[in-house]
Order: sequence, then structure tokens, then C-alpha cells
Amino acid sequence: MTAPAAAADATGRPVVAEAWHSSAHVDDELDSLATWPTPDGGTWLIATAKRTHQLRVFDADTGAVLRTVGARGDMPGQFDRPNGIAVHGDLVFVAERDNHRVQVFSLPEFAPIAAFGADALQSPYGLWLHETAPDTLEVYVTDSFMDGADHTRVPDFSRLDRRVHRYRFESHDDGAPRVTALGSFGATDARTALRIVESIAGDPAHAQLLIADEDTRHHATIHLYAFDGRDTGRTLPAGTFEAEPEGIALWSCSVDGGYWIVADQLRPRTVFRLFDRAQLTLAGSFTGARVAATDGIALHPAPTARFPSGALFAVDDDASVVAFDLRAVATALHLDPDCSR
Repeated sequence: MTAPAAAADATGRPVVAEAWHSSAHVDDELDSLATWPTPDGGTWLIATAKRTHQLRVFDADTGAVLRTVGARGDMPGQFDRPNGIAVHGDLVFVAERDNHRVQVFSLPEFAPIAAFGADALQSPYGLWLHETAPDTLEVYVTDSFMDGADHTRVPDFSRLDRRVHRYRFESHDDGAPRVTALGSFGATDARTALRIVESIAGDPAHAQLLIADEDTRHHATIHLYAFDGRDTGRTLPAGTFEAEPEGIALWSCSVDGGYWIVADQLRPRTVFRLFDRAQLTLAGSFTGARVAATDGIALHPAPTARFPSGALFAVDDDASVVAFDLRAVATALHLDPDCSR
């Protein structure tokens, strides 16, 4: 079935209508998203709710709320300002800003199995997981600690070498997971320093790690790092984003082809900007019909009951989540046909 043609806004940018829009949860302050395919053939969309200190689980095909998980506290299974979230297999990792840690749960029960980072993390936000061997992950955690009474002053450059922490997480069936700290990194010069960090994602096919710097007082952009923490010196050009670059997702359409999607956190509507996977050149952009001020996004490339070509999910103004049919996005932006098969 061919996706319907997209409308265009006043700038000529395609408008791709949201496939669904969840109910609003204004007290949650939703932040980041991740998906999990369930054993019965469904798909969960899991969101962090910072203000209510929970996880909220949606049906990814309908937007219906399925359950909430957790409550405020510092015990296993409790949260204090959960931010970043990432799923690998049947494990879900959650970064908690105010508990200064990453918790790990097994799905579908959300049974806590590990917590780490409390001895080093100050204000953890974003997460990315890289499988380096069977049962072994490298976990990248952004740490956006700030100075000043109101926590808005960027620390001295000499301290910004701790903006991203790396951990090795080894999971085995015969015992508790083993976590090893691998150090931290971040540029410390005025040109490429990571001032305010949250979103992070990587691409093993091109050995690229993308880190969003949200400091609009300097210029908000995406920095490229190597997996070992080396700053490549590459950034997206100044002016690429009009607001803060927030969620980052890789749309892998082949072994090494596809696109990066980055949410530009604008009002009255978020602009989703797409970049060539390898070269990071701009490949197009679109808006939804209503979604605004997006924090987190999640891309689910596998087919679901409603989305045979996969879906893109996004937070709407801290209160709701929306879904886009990836086939409709590929059609509207005239993207590589492999991305919508």
C-alpha cells in the first residue's frame, strides 16, 4: 500500500501526519523513549517520566497506556528523576539524574538486576549501548553536571573531560552482571567542548558516536567522537539547528546506508532533521501536524502490526507521545527506497 502524499508547511517543508497521538500526562514530564518487542508479537514503547519518577509503558501500535513502573526513591526498582533509557535484548537501562546512577532491569517484569555509576556520575542524562561481544555491552552515559545555585552555568573547560562515561556491562545466566568502569572523556577546548549534553547515539558500521550539545548560548550542534572517546573535531555546521538538538536515532536501511534523525526542539512544531548516515550531510526535514518541543525520540525499524515498515516515536511537549509511519516519512522526503521496504 502506498503512503499518502504529505502536505507542506509555509516553508515548503513536508508535514507528515502523526499516525497516533497518546493521551496527555501533564504531570509526567516525559523525556526519553525506547522500544521492546514482546514475546507475544506486540511492541512496547517505554518512556521515562522525570517529574513522577516512573516509567510509562505504551502500546507502540496504538499509543494506549499499558502500565507504569516504579516510584520515587533510591532502592532497587525506584527512581529519582529518570532521564535516558535504552533497551538491548530483554534488558532495559535507565539513567537517573538525581540518584546519579544507571539501573538495569529485565523485561517484561522490570525486575532490577544491577545498578552502577553512583561513585562517578553527577547528573547522568543520555544512554547508548554498543554490543562488543556476546553478552557484553559498552554503555555510554552523558553527564551534564552544571555549576551555580541554579545549575545553569557551564563548568570550567578543564572539567568537561567527564562529559561522557563508559562502562563495560557483562551479563551471564549463571550470576550477577559484572560492570567495569572504562573512564570518561570530552573535549576541553573552547571550540569543541561539550557544554550541555544529553542525547548520544552511535553507529558501529561507521565507527561514529554522535553527541548533542544543547547550549544555544554558544551554538547548539552535534559533535562526532570515536568509540574510544577521541574527539574527531567534526561537528555539524553552525546554524544547522534553530533550537536544541534533542533525541538522536539511527535509521539503518542497509548494512552501512541510511539516515540519522535528530529532533530540533522547536515550537509550535518540532522539526525532524535527517542526515546521511555516513557523511552527515543534510538529507531533508519534516514536521508533524502537531508534535512540539520534542525531547526524546525512538526509531523502531522492525515491522509491527500497524507499521509494516517500522515507526518513529517522539515526545510531544513533555506530556504525550506520538508515532510516525516510517513509510510515510520515506515517501515525503523521497528517501532511499530500501528504507520503506
